[in-house]
Amino acid sequence: MDNRNASVKRKTSETDIVVSIDLDGNGTSNIDTGIGFFDHMLILMTKHGLINLDIKAVGDLYIDCHHTIEDVGIALGSCIKEALGDKASIKRYGTSYVPMDETLALVSLDISGRPFLVFDAEFSSDQVGTMDTQMVEEFLRAVAFNAGITLHVKILHGKNDHHKIEAIFKALGRALREAFEKDSRIKGVMSTKGSL
Repeated sequence: MDNRNASVKRKTSETDIVVSIDLDGNGTSNIDTGIGFFDHMLILMTKHGLINLDIKAVGDLYIDCHHTIEDVGIALGSCIKEALGDKASIKRYGTSYVPMDETLALVSLDISGRPFLVFDAEFSSDQVGTMDTQMVEEFLRAVAFNAGITLHVKILHGKNDHHKIEAIFKALGRALREAFEKDSRIKGVMSTKGSL
């Protein structure tokens, strides 16, 4: 199997982040962003996506969680793009429905090179743990736009914000896993244009 891993460092006046990824892993992770609930969500994503992921982020959490979460998304998206390389033989599309108790989440994506986010989820609380719920959308946008992914996220049912966010991250992992998978019948890339 091709070596589909990458590492990205991102340092600004607000954050200092190192991300390493292996798209053909077994779901192991070492995540430390200083935001416990966010770490938990990233661990779930990697487990369900069978992605190996290491993230070490130091950010200006004395202000709030915004810069850290958005910048982790930027670095992760860049890392995914680098690890995918020429995207030869990948299935390209991935869709996952994930239930969690009363919640049902849908994530559908296309590794198209055309970044876009459609986010249809509402939360009733401002935070889960120390993570602002509005940062779920910001994180997903940062990943999609830096990885070149068209990403659709929708909560079909749900009341509990923890359940909603957890279902989204699990579904994201499973959809990425499907899209990253290689099929030997695909010669080049899965596009009549000849490029993604």
